[in-house]
Amino acid sequence: MVLVESHGEKDDSNEGTVVDFRGNPVDKSKTGGWLAAGLILGSELSERICVMGISMNLVTYLVGDLHISAAKSATIVTNFMGALNLLGLLGGFLADAKLGRYLTVALSASITALGVILLTLATTIPSMRPPYCDDYRRKHHECIEANGRQLALLYAALYTTALGGGGIKSNVSGFGSDQFDVGDPKEEKAMIFFFNRFYFGISLGSLFAVIVLVYIQDNVGRGWGYGISAVTMVIAVAVLICGTPWYRFKKPQGSPLTIVWRVLLLALKKKKQPYPSHPSLLNDYDNRKVPYTPRFKFLDKAAILDDNCAANAEKNNPWLVSTVTHVEEVKMVIKLLPIWSTCILFWTIYSQMTTFTVEQATIMHRKIGSFVIPAGSFSAFLIISILLFTSLNEKFFVPLARKITHNPQGITSLQRIGIGLGFSVAAMVGAAIIEKERREIAVEKEVKISAFWLLVQFFLVGAGEAFAYVGQLEFFIREAPDRMKSMSTGLFLSTISMGFFVSSLLVSIVDHVTNRNWLRNNLNKGKLNNFYWLLAVLGFLNFLVFLIFASRHQYKMQLPVEPESGEKELKGLNGETIQDMEKKASLQAVGEVEP
Repeated sequence: MVLVESHGEKDDSNEGTVVDFRGNPVDKSKTGGWLAAGLILGSELSERICVMGISMNLVTYLVGDLHISAAKSATIVTNFMGALNLLGLLGGFLADAKLGRYLTVALSASITALGVILLTLATTIPSMRPPYCDDYRRKHHECIEANGRQLALLYAALYTTALGGGGIKSNVSGFGSDQFDVGDPKEEKAMIFFFNRFYFGISLGSLFAVIVLVYIQDNVGRGWGYGISAVTMVIAVAVLICGTPWYRFKKPQGSPLTIVWRVLLLALKKKKQPYPSHPSLLNDYDNRKVPYTPRFKFLDKAAILDDNCAANAEKNNPWLVSTVTHVEEVKMVIKLLPIWSTCILFWTIYSQMTTFTVEQATIMHRKIGSFVIPAGSFSAFLIISILLFTSLNEKFFVPLARKITHNPQGITSLQRIGIGLGFSVAAMVGAAIIEKERREIAVEKEVKISAFWLLVQFFLVGAGEAFAYVGQLEFFIREAPDRMKSMSTGLFLSTISMGFFVSSLLVSIVDHVTNRNWLRNNLNKGKLNNFYWLLAVLGFLNFLVFLIFASRHQYKMQLPVEPESGEKELKGLNGETIQDMEKKASLQAVGEVEP
């Protein structure tokens, strides 16, 4: 088995070490590349089939079979999705600190399979559901709601699935990207398209879930639909394990959170210490693995060598003094937080596609001839939109942007995020207008308009996700320190998590403030369009804040390259060498020295 265990905290000497499954240096001709990445992504493909098959149609089961109110059902779904993505932080921490990405993905996939098996049982056993409620009793609100005992197994299944899914999500993209050597021009070129193709592939899994599995759930049985999901997850675990000889592994470097907290505590402890006359006097400055930056200068105090440390040769004790490398890595993490905060509301808007939009579809005209399209299957148009724009990004937008900007990336990660946020605001404006018209026609003319009008919001949110998801994933992985790649993916997933939790919070607040006049079980008697307008306004304000943060963000410095002279240089995205930038930083630091 691969030697990926981390015994305690590692020093930096092994940082970036890449080995095969026997722990030996990799043979690039036999490991990594698209074959290995493809086998790894099978786990995320199956996870997406399971999660999308649950989330996109769960609200109809909660309302229709368990007789739970629309607002409470929406909260159950968004809390499940929020927990799943929040647990990505735990999965990222375990991978970076102890287990490595391979073991974390394998264990998480197994836990996910267990969770979906439990869900199959929860929706199949008759005693886990309340008595059937006919249309008459439903109309007069006389249905018996599922009790705590009946919901216990359902909750256990959902949160077991969430635990496993979070571990997969936070590590599979990082483990997949480990299969490419960015120092090899050929593999670096393949790496450019990795994130787009990664997302395109898992979107195909989502499409299968919302078309095939949702239909099976509604027309054959919930047990059959969730059972198929469980089988795909078991197969994915087997494929992942069988591909072990072809993978490249990066050894875990110890807990990244330990480094973060230690730097913060040392900076606080040494807050009264004067700054040195020059940054080069900071601990281990000459052996730094990342360039020194003057931003968040207060953290530099963690790397100040006081007289006690110098006298007792304690400069290698990380609990007494940090290194410049560790301080700069913590600065990188802090730089991510402003962008992180402005990504949350996109996922709050996205979460409406799994809850209230599906509820809208249930009371709209869904027939094509004699065939009735399941309400949850309309989410297929969300996935189709994602696939369309992901393909357009790779084949049209990125090549065009490269010609215009002469930037190898074409569209930067922050530009992708900004475009995604813009689409999400437009989606809520369209959703509010359509819901107002739908309700007025349904109430005044007693006519159901076509559910295909929902394609407007599905299309716009899908287009936004194609830009925002890829942009956020790329931003958090590229901009975070290398040792914290899995944790940074977890940080990205936490934006999705917070988005779903914010949705739950907003639903609760709106429900309370409006005395349940906006969000009602019978949408024809509510004012869902006002809720959509609220999200549109919040989304627009959030977009303005994002533009301010994005304009001030400084991208992480690139890896070393060999110039023609044979001397190593580090260059930033603006082409300026790190030596020049550090010279500026040093001058700034000298000017900021405390008296």
